[in-house]
Amino acid sequence: MIAVIDYGAGNIHSVARALTKVGATFEITERPEKIAEAEAIILPGVGAAADTMRGLRNSRVDDPVVTAIARGTPYLGICMGLQILFEESEEDGGTPCLGVLPGTVTRFPNDLDVPHMGWNQVHQQTPSPLLHGVTQDANFYFVHSYFASPAIDTQIITTTDYGLPFTSAVQRDNLFATQFHPEKSGDIGLRIYANFVRIVGQQAHPSIT
Repeated sequence: MIAVIDYGAGNIHSVARALTKVGATFEITERPEKIAEAEAIILPGVGAAADTMRGLRNSRVDDPVVTAIARGTPYLGICMGLQILFEESEEDGGTPCLGVLPGTVTRFPNDLDVPHMGWNQVHQQTPSPLLHGVTQDANFYFVHSYFASPAIDTQIITTTDYGLPFTSAVQRDNLFATQFHPEKSGDIGLRIYANFVRIVGQQAHPSIT
């Protein structure tokens, strides 16, 4: 079972529709014990870093998420679900995040239209099972004002240009996260979810290819 975390914010229903379309078995939950026992975790996110971290802590799911990632449970973060993986976001005057990945989150420069909203190309830097069947420079849907700057370049699997190149997806082992919204990106976005579901199946049943 894939646990889709509901911490009081996030694009839950669109994610649920996408997972249903790709045949995933999932449960929307805010219960720490469900997250601890799940085969995989998806953390959708919209809004501000401080609100997201407050929601995770109030629901007592922040530690179970970090623990699950550490033991290799497949994780897919969407938008804010990517940003809160890092050590700190400069949003709201500075917000400590989960610290799973080294790096920080910063705001786009003032000379750009913010938020970055709409379709943009995703350039693949490193092969990843999350991107299986996704063409180079495919267009995905974005809506965000901040972007992550990973300290470890090899964890960057895609970049996107919006006045400057920024990280649009990361991977470390079974941890995957995208700044773009696959659930708002049509058929190519469904491919991302289908790939993640396949990754989860391979983890649970290694004989599956």
